[in-house]
Amino acid sequence: MSLKLIDNPPPWPNGARCAVCFSFDMDVESLLHLNYQGSARRRIVTSSTMRYEPIRAIPRLVEIWRHFDVKQTVFVPGWCVETYAPSIELLVKNGHEIGHHGYLHEKINLLSRDHEAEVLGRGIEAIEKVTGKRPVGYRAPSYAFSENSLDLLIENGFTYDASLMGDDVPYILEGDKGSLVELPSDMTLDDWPQYVSMKEFGVQMPIRSPERAFEVFRAEFDAAFDHGGLWVSVWHPFISGRLSRAAEMVKFIEYMRSRGDVWIAPLAEIAAHVEQLRNSGAWTPRIDRLPYRDAEVPHLVPLPQN
Repeated sequence: MSLKLIDNPPPWPNGARCAVCFSFDMDVESLLHLNYQGSARRRIVTSSTMRYEPIRAIPRLVEIWRHFDVKQTVFVPGWCVETYAPSIELLVKNGHEIGHHGYLHEKINLLSRDHEAEVLGRGIEAIEKVTGKRPVGYRAPSYAFSENSLDLLIENGFTYDASLMGDDVPYILEGDKGSLVELPSDMTLDDWPQYVSMKEFGVQMPIRSPERAFEVFRAEFDAAFDHGGLWVSVWHPFISGRLSRAAEMVKFIEYMRSRGDVWIAPLAEIAAHVEQLRNSGAWTPRIDRLPYRDAEVPHLVPLPQN
């Protein structure tokens, strides 16, 4: 018998060995306008790079997912929903989920609770106006989940979050207002460190070939498949929707299916499955209580000043 490295894997639908979601964050130019408000309109090359998402990447991803008959999740800041509504409508028309991703990609753990609530509300309004329904899933921009985020999400009817990195399988986030499902990922499944070299965003690393990048993604998938885990990518259309990387994604989905029973689903469906298991008593997920600390940890000695 092979050694099992996950001690409490959830039972996936129809006996699947693992659950998979190619989740994307469609940020378009939100980061540019957030970080360079005064000069964003003059940064034409960077803007054109980000606008690759609605012009080329989103239609390409929709076609790939149609080919494999799968539905997936795309997290979109509210400003991008408003500005690029036709792309959102195309995703919704093809059955894909639109998740909340801030309004202008704000780092919400730098905001007050009131400002975070305002950003959350504006994003909900934008998504509801274009899609006709409120989002149920959330991913914090830049992974900047705050000490107020959980309670605000619960107050606004969200059923799951996909911002954290605390496990190999789904778990439960519990706070003063209640609880919701956490669908974790990891930086190993983020395309940013593999491909991005953009001085505007402070990243100028060597760009990997798709083959090299997918060695990392494939290793994570193989482990999830072997041990019953959850595989959730955190990818961006202007990055992984590029031609060579999208072509490699097609090969990767074919590889996933060649290994056996894999459940590829939008995150809302995965979260609903977890809740059904939990409510029926068929599986008991781990519970994480937030916040982790109620106060700052005291320092033993004063830190040196720069």
